[in-house]
Amino acid sequence: MSAHDAAFGPLLRELRLAKSLTIEALADASGVSVRGIGDLERGRRAAPQRRTVAALADGLGLDDSERERLLAAARIGRTPGYSPVGVRSFPRGIDDFVGRADELAELEKLAAGPPAVHDAESAGGATDAQPVVVTVHGAPGTGKTTLALRAARRLADRFPDGQLMVDLRGTDDTPPGPSELMVRVLKAFGVPDRDLAKSGPQAHPALYRQVLADRRCLLVLDNARDEAQVRPLLPGAGRTLVLVTSRRMLTGLDGVHRLPLGRLDPAEAAAFLTALVGEDRATAEPEALHEVARLCEQLPLALRVAGNWLATRTGWSLRRLADRLAREERRLDALSAGDIRVTNAFDLSYRQLTPDAARLFRRLSLVPGPDVGAACAARLTGQDLYDAEDTLEELVEAGLLGTTADRYRLHDLLCLYGRTRLAAEDGDDDIERARRSMYRWLLDTAVMAGRWYEPDHGAPPPGWQGTVDLSSADRAREWLQAEAPNWLAALHAAAAEGEHASVVEVAESLHWFSDQWIFWGHWPEVFRAAARSAEALGDPLLEATQLNYYAWAVLLCEGRPRDSLEYSARALTAARRADDRVQQAWAHQYAGWAHHLLGEHREAFGHTTHAIDLFEAAGDLHGMLQALLRRALDLEGTRRDEEAAEVYRQALARLDEDADAFQPHIAAVTRGNALAGLGRSLGRLGRWDEAVHHLRASVALCRVDGNIALESRYLLSLGDVLLDAGRAAEAREAFTRCIALGPDADPQRVAEARSRLARPDMR
Repeated sequence: MSAHDAAFGPLLRELRLAKSLTIEALADASGVSVRGIGDLERGRRAAPQRRTVAALADGLGLDDSERERLLAAARIGRTPGYSPVGVRSFPRGIDDFVGRADELAELEKLAAGPPAVHDAESAGGATDAQPVVVTVHGAPGTGKTTLALRAARRLADRFPDGQLMVDLRGTDDTPPGPSELMVRVLKAFGVPDRDLAKSGPQAHPALYRQVLADRRCLLVLDNARDEAQVRPLLPGAGRTLVLVTSRRMLTGLDGVHRLPLGRLDPAEAAAFLTALVGEDRATAEPEALHEVARLCEQLPLALRVAGNWLATRTGWSLRRLADRLAREERRLDALSAGDIRVTNAFDLSYRQLTPDAARLFRRLSLVPGPDVGAACAARLTGQDLYDAEDTLEELVEAGLLGTTADRYRLHDLLCLYGRTRLAAEDGDDDIERARRSMYRWLLDTAVMAGRWYEPDHGAPPPGWQGTVDLSSADRAREWLQAEAPNWLAALHAAAAEGEHASVVEVAESLHWFSDQWIFWGHWPEVFRAAARSAEALGDPLLEATQLNYYAWAVLLCEGRPRDSLEYSARALTAARRADDRVQQAWAHQYAGWAHHLLGEHREAFGHTTHAIDLFEAAGDLHGMLQALLRRALDLEGTRRDEEAAEVYRQALARLDEDADAFQPHIAAVTRGNALAGLGRSLGRLGRWDEAVHHLRASVALCRVDGNIALESRYLLSLGDVLLDAGRAAEAREAFTRCIALGPDADPQRVAEARSRLARPDMR
């Protein structure tokens, strides 16, 4: 094919003149605008898409050979070499790209467009093609631009009219406006300066839309500031793919696909570092490599800085850098290589925040746990709840704060950065006031939430002015579990500062709630701190009470029955000094439980008998029922199953007779234990159907009550009874359900369930 044949504009003009048609006549016949035909003939526009060529061929009345010449010229005109822009002119930074397979696959899928539209164009028919716009957003340093460049390189062949990257400089103090950016794009696509001057700024938006509508190109709008900067740059028609990268979520843009970008996964982060430091160094110190990746939070920018540092310091071991990064107060300083610093990326986003958002961002670094709710965050700045929620969402929109459901989280490097800004901008007194306000609020709210589960308390009093919804026990449990790392830190701080009465009040309010979340893992810390505070207060009754709670935690949560005996004995001594029968009874109760688990049945029976007598003398119905269950367990331990079953029935009857006397959650735990114990006893007696019925009832009760710890225990007992009854398929289901309960389950029971499933007769 000759050069003359390959030039679309001259060929179109030649064919039009051969048919004795003016541009106006061809426009009427083809439906292509006069201006569009003129720009094509003069080479001011790239060759059109197939549908436009087909319309021109029809308007010219071309035969098959002439039509093919015109189509061939259009195809050549649309090759990347024809375009004044392309991936070959993009900046560096993607040669060591690692991971993001899912994100790249999603972009490839979107680049293909809707199948119906793609097929219609391939057939030469008219389509209502629409551009595809994808926003790639994430925190500073997540590699948004790198992903966009990588995608552009992979997708270049699908966009023969060119690939253009425009830096919107969204983090500049005065970024370019849409009109300036439009002119850049128009010039890049070959629109002459004289045409831009002739049309005038008011016509540039229409010209911009027309140029993009007639092309199939890939447009990367990098580092967008906000929706107002981006919106005018989005084409309204055509087959353009637009990738917008921004630290902001650009929530206000409609009709776009959103691609959030987070950290790399651990394997990808390790591979990225390996590519930077070399295979030999990486394989020589694999543990240090993974530690460096972890301390960089798998953040691509931090990983690149760390990798470049090591690459230029061949005498450094990976362990040396890992140890340097492990020093939290120096980590951000260590993450710098030449003129690249992780803090620079954070600075760009931070300085664009409103004053309220910047202040909250700084103070969120005071949160001791991994995340926080809006009500707790509000205490840090003194905002009301709704204003705090708006400010938190500003931080989310800016890419500085992550969310999961209704929780907000600063990743570790941003938290460290927040602390540096806090130290630089807030006075020591203001910082301490904010911390104390948050801690006081956490402890006060924990007391109110925990009292839902305490006898004679329940819902908060009508006059309570809280900012958290504690309208039900379930809501209280949700808050206590979600904010647990934060109120636990507040409790430790109160203990360290000698606020002993507050520590004891919190522990006391959470006593019965602990039965709902047995294997959280921190109850020994809570009750040990409370026992020490009670001792410091010099009140033997408080001391006995908290020592009993601590004995329970050591016994059940930590699985150390022998060690727990020391604390139940100390509790008994303190309770006698206080002349308090109830706490004496609980001390005997926990001692009897420990001896039972140790197989010391005579001692267990003795302590349980004392507990029953003391509870009865004190008129404590809650304690009395727990002691009855303890007696039944002692009978189970000596294989006196008929007697044990009878005691369990007595406990269930007392629950029914005195239903109004029990807090619902205490009654639910007690009933579940009684039903499960009855099922176990009947199972050992070979009364399989009755046993399974009671055990299934105990499991169902836990499911309704949300007590996962006890549910795991009951499911294991149910599985064992079903297995003994020869119902292996049902037993397998029970063991599988036990394993699937998650981290709040009893770890020992989960391990036993796994062991059961591994048996040959269960496969």
